[in-house]
Amino acid sequence: MIHHVLKSISVIFHPLIMPLAGTLFYFIKSPRYIPNEIIKAKLVSLAILTIALPILLYFLLKTLGKVKSIYLSTTKERILPLILNAIVTLLIIQRVIKPNQTIELYFFFVGILISTLSCLILAVLKFKASIHMVAISGIFMFFIALSIHFSININGNLALLCVIMGAIATSRLHLKAHTYSEIIMGMFVGFIPQLILITNWL
Repeated sequence: MIHHVLKSISVIFHPLIMPLAGTLFYFIKSPRYIPNEIIKAKLVSLAILTIALPILLYFLLKTLGKVKSIYLSTTKERILPLILNAIVTLLIIQRVIKPNQTIELYFFFVGILISTLSCLILAVLKFKASIHMVAISGIFMFFIALSIHFSININGNLALLCVIMGAIATSRLHLKAHTYSEIIMGMFVGFIPQLILITNWL
């Protein structure tokens, strides 16, 4: 029972959904007026680019024999997907999220790009940082920055994120997908770029 619950946590809080989740949270909490049409257009664009497209690319890579499973269990399997993900994120920064419209989101995605490139470098060096932890810790730092920037109380959301972060770490360790060092490295890779970049908009 516990095994299935922990496995479900890894699936439910998959890294692919985190950029869209962070963007949705931003639009909900931001006091800045943004027309609903623009919000819907950006959310649909991000859903296509950060979820639908990566899934299609995964099946393409699997068909070509470049990856064996969606978990990308080896560092070799991670390299090409991370390169493709970096390209998609760069496209989002250039075409979807403009700094003159939503500067907070712009640097959120710049942070995602830096984290992705950091994971790529680590994969080339044969180190498998936990991408699940990269994603959740990056969002955690972004939420903290938003609460300070907009002077809003989201302590409940932050507490929930801490619980989710712990659940994800427990899940990845239980499934033997990562070691403690890979979990900790993932947290730093997700957290630090967002922390550094908030100086550009906070």
